[in-house]
Amino acid sequence: MNGRHFASAASLLALCGCSYAPLTYMRTYGPAADPITSLGWGLTIVCSIVVVVITMLVLIATLRARATRGSMAAIAISRSSNGLLWIYIGTGLSSLVLLGLLIWTMITLAAVADSPKAPSLTIEIRAHQWWWEARYIDPIAADTFVTANELHIPVGTAVRLRLIGDDVIHSFWIPALAGKTDVIPGQTNAAWIEATTAGLYRGQCTEYCGLQHAHMSEAVIAESDAQFQQWRTLQLSDAASPESATSLQGQQVFLSHCAACHTVRGTDAGGILGPDLTHLMGRRTIAAGTLPNNLDSLTRWIANAQAIKPGCQMPAVELSHEDLVAVVAYVQTLD
Repeated sequence: MNGRHFASAASLLALCGCSYAPLTYMRTYGPAADPITSLGWGLTIVCSIVVVVITMLVLIATLRARATRGSMAAIAISRSSNGLLWIYIGTGLSSLVLLGLLIWTMITLAAVADSPKAPSLTIEIRAHQWWWEARYIDPIAADTFVTANELHIPVGTAVRLRLIGDDVIHSFWIPALAGKTDVIPGQTNAAWIEATTAGLYRGQCTEYCGLQHAHMSEAVIAESDAQFQQWRTLQLSDAASPESATSLQGQQVFLSHCAACHTVRGTDAGGILGPDLTHLMGRRTIAAGTLPNNLDSLTRWIANAQAIKPGCQMPAVELSHEDLVAVVAYVQTLD
């Protein structure tokens, strides 16, 4: 096992021990999301109390009406001397509750607007129909690299996100780590995330952006600083050279059919229309979370992506069976 394979295997083994946080906002794992969760639970409790109180008042009024049914006095029009008092009390209590919730909301918005500590990592995220491009920005240009759909971040580190829309309006949301932020063409929006617990956190585009909106998910993998640095070092390296005759043939087929859209660093493939595939096999999924990253999925996707994700920007490429097998063998070397 060479160094590249060892790094990938170590990263995957480390993730096996991490907890998995599903797409839920009821429990969060970072300071950019925790205040939102507290506010959400508070609003839920207050609203539940209001529902219970109103339900009880309606039931009491209904039972009293039944008890006095048949009495002419019960339907006589009259004005109770303390009727307005109850209206004043109800209005006053409601106003105080709403004012309290407003203040709590403003405090929450202020708490999550920016990180209390200076972010030490900046990721530029560009939304496409229908996948996410992630550029890890570094002051040294040679240390900047690009990946897609899966973000790796170190635990306990504030991460600044620069969000840019490539085509239509999208919305970036990792509910366990932060609230939603729209991604708008012609505008750079800012957000931040921080994970306090190692794990894999699922996200989703939450602004309808076209036919495959539902198949535009993302993931954040929070890991120790040592694991992150190991992953980062791997990402900065060029793709491994294919060794077998089949994968060498596949590389030539890839360069003649796929290089106009995809980049594989260390080769002549420098396309920017599709995701950077330099270290494709280090990702859990392909097609922005649509399929697991395995032999069967890669074969189906390369053979006819339109049959799996209709309307996506990857055209159906006519390949012979031999060329298809060779291309799949080649992309499986991109670890």
